[in-house]
Amino acid sequence: MTGKKKDFWNNNDEKTKLHTDRDLWSVFRIMSEFVEGYDTLRYLHPAVSIFGSSALPPESKYYRYAREIARKLSDSGFSVITGGGPSIMEAANRGAFEGKSKSIGLNIDIPSEQIPNEYQDLSLDFRYFFARKVMFVKYASAFVIMPGGFGTLDELFESMTLIQTRKILHFPVVLFGSEFWGGLIDWIVSSPIKVGTLSKEDLSLFSMTDDTDEVVRIIKEGYEKVKRSKAI
Repeated sequence: MTGKKKDFWNNNDEKTKLHTDRDLWSVFRIMSEFVEGYDTLRYLHPAVSIFGSSALPPESKYYRYAREIARKLSDSGFSVITGGGPSIMEAANRGAFEGKSKSIGLNIDIPSEQIPNEYQDLSLDFRYFFARKVMFVKYASAFVIMPGGFGTLDELFESMTLIQTRKILHFPVVLFGSEFWGGLIDWIVSSPIKVGTLSKEDLSLFSMTDDTDEVVRIIKEGYEKVKRSKAI
């Protein structure tokens, strides 16, 4: 086969150049989000990230539970980090705000125009989901996963992946609400574990409970365990 090779790296199309220049400049925006996040949160310790739906009403039992969990964690000395939006995020920020420790919201710029809830001691704004997700992980000593949608599932499975691959320490990941999460656990057992893409040992990467005090106990014990491992 003969013919002239295509030159992919010398495209003179003006629209292509415009998009390329825009992509290059976005690197600086990404860097600024990391720098601001690191600078604002670097002294935040210990903290717990709480994830959950942005769609459940304040009358939901999960709103009440999220608020209660966050307040108990806050009174136990843990700052609380959320996505900064409404519903479960608002409940968690509200509970932390009512407690003794800091309430932090990592707000995201999305087309639906998320409005930051009013219960934040510290508030950061992000354009990029991936930069925001780094902050959730980097400054947390545990995750609490309340009922939620695709975003919550994404945050749950990313944390599982990072722990499983040992990119982060094995800190507590607590699923709250067996009524909501039980079906997912059943599926993990009946499909991925049965087929062999996961092992039974992978179930130890997380806990599930319906007891708000149990959430706090698991997190406190896990935090102490991680502290001891770092001291060795």
